[in-house]
Amino acid sequence: MMRGDAVMLWKARNRRLRRPTLLVALALVGATMTTFVPAATAETPSRVGIACTTGVGGGVTTPIFNLTTKTGYISLPDGNTAFMWGYSSGFDGFQHPGPVLCVNSGDTVTVILRNTLTEAASIVFPGQTNVLADGIPAQPQLTGAGAITSLTNPAAAGGGTVTYSFVAGDPGTYLYESGTNPEKQVRMGLFGALIVRPSVVPAGGAVGSAASEYANNRADSRFNPAEEFMVLLSEIDPYQHQAVENNKSFNLNNYHPRYWLINGRGFPDSIADNGASWLPTQPYGALAQVGEFNRADPADQPGMARYLNVGTEDYPFHPHGNNGLVVARDGRALEGPTGEDLSFEKFAINIGPGQTWDVIFKWYDAESYSPSNPVPVTVPQLANESIGVFYSGSPYLGTKETLPPGIQSVNQCGEYYIISHNHALFQITSWGTNMTGPITYMRIDPPTPNNCG
Repeated sequence: MMRGDAVMLWKARNRRLRRPTLLVALALVGATMTTFVPAATAETPSRVGIACTTGVGGGVTTPIFNLTTKTGYISLPDGNTAFMWGYSSGFDGFQHPGPVLCVNSGDTVTVILRNTLTEAASIVFPGQTNVLADGIPAQPQLTGAGAITSLTNPAAAGGGTVTYSFVAGDPGTYLYESGTNPEKQVRMGLFGALIVRPSVVPAGGAVGSAASEYANNRADSRFNPAEEFMVLLSEIDPYQHQAVENNKSFNLNNYHPRYWLINGRGFPDSIADNGASWLPTQPYGALAQVGEFNRADPADQPGMARYLNVGTEDYPFHPHGNNGLVVARDGRALEGPTGEDLSFEKFAINIGPGQTWDVIFKWYDAESYSPSNPVPVTVPQLANESIGVFYSGSPYLGTKETLPPGIQSVNQCGEYYIISHNHALFQITSWGTNMTGPITYMRIDPPTPNNCG
């Protein structure tokens, strides 16, 4: 795993908007209530993978989440910072994106929103039905002339609260976001991920397996929970954010993103650990760390990636080196009216605005190359090689070799690194700074036992 000191970047902490001129890059989340429950907590996050916030108060099947709208700043790969709005967990400080809310299908979920902004704000839960707001059906808010002011019941500015509740629907991946002036508030950062897991093992599921090992209610959606990852894609127009920061109007006809992010970060920060100390407001990393899939072991399970698009345009995300099996979209399993499997393989995940995709994947060396079964190519001479910081010195998984003098490597145990990135190449920039934005890696560790640490 990449430690913080391996990917630490110098950041300019200037909050004024400026045009970037320097490339600094590493080479290769039914009750009516008006007050919060005493505290809000999150599970201790693992270094990689999804870091769930599981709620406090209530019972096992009645989780309660406290969310507060706050303002703050995030770091961008070109040295700029961006003023943002966001949902924080309980009374915690600002974070971007909002907490990853994890529940089980059939849970009665309560979300208490406290709004500290200078304008009304709210939360909508696309894909969830019969949502209540302060105990009554949530509904759009209208002016006397019939114009919509909010897609749902908002919390008033300056400390207002509203309590939403719903019974969690089908297992899958969902967004939650502001329903009030979304062209402004969602783009400013009022959004997060909602993950609904099965409450029971699907019919036909493996004996001894747990419900959390399944993407949905199909027995063929089983995955390895230790290899579950989030790919939350978003965008920023810095001029809109500067205008909001300075309490000025912004003409949405001029909206033009110049930054694109994955899990609220740009590369190379995207491959840093969850909770990296130098990214105090951006808690979620995007590195996928997996083991080689063992095709000979029936108990071995694939990994799982949950893709979400909160932007305004298609994001053709491209994980190199493996196809993915799309098993659900927008929180609905891909199956026919009689339960037939309609999942399909996809090499690029063309995720549209507001969509979510659930994708199961596995990586294995199809040719089983090793020192005893060498790659059938001539290795170039050193003078013709460009050695990256992740290279082990060997083309074989689990093998490290001595690198030339002066070459620094962060490779730990002969692991592989395979890039994953948005394939609309103009979107993997930060205001023109190339090879930043929504880029991450899949790290493949050699079979255990190993000395990866």
